[in-house]
Amino acid sequence: MIIRILATILLSLIWVSAFGQFAEPEIRKVTPSERNAFQQRFADINWTGQGLYNPTTIDRLPTIELRSRLQAVFGDPTQTIGDLINHNFRPGKAIQFEYWFIIDGRMPLMVLDLDGPFDNGLVYVGASRYIDLMPQVKRTINRLLMGEEGTPAEYTDYYFSPERDQWYLVKFEDGEFTSNVINRPSF
Repeated sequence: MIIRILATILLSLIWVSAFGQFAEPEIRKVTPSERNAFQQRFADINWTGQGLYNPTTIDRLPTIELRSRLQAVFGDPTQTIGDLINHNFRPGKAIQFEYWFIIDGRMPLMVLDLDGPFDNGLVYVGASRYIDLMPQVKRTINRLLMGEEGTPAEYTDYYFSPERDQWYLVKFEDGEFTSNVINRPSF
């Protein structure tokens, strides 16, 4: 009888554990005012982009469109090139946008563009110790961006392309995506 009870408890724990592995993660965006606290909290993290290679729908969409979907779901980015330009900006570190997240209250994640508006997909960078959780996080972000709440929202960004040595004004406005060459903006 005791063996049966212990077996039932063990099976219950295994089932709860397995179910928890597929639970949808809680994703909280880091606001621009929380950047310093985020950087301090996760200063000792070993960052990696591994663990996120399973292709999803968003990997095939233009980044210029994904930025508008991120805007709809999460609001303004945590950081843009405008935040970096006057703080030891190096052209090789040019980004259009970065969204920083804390997953389940403990895992840091950054989502950013690869080549501004000129590429597809996003770059994901997370803490290497949570590599096993990253595929589920990516699936959840995919679901959010491709779902009803991910309906493209208007935005305006700047981007500097070091390869082209050119500035761009990138927008989604009045249902149209544009990336126009401009002179360096004043931030």
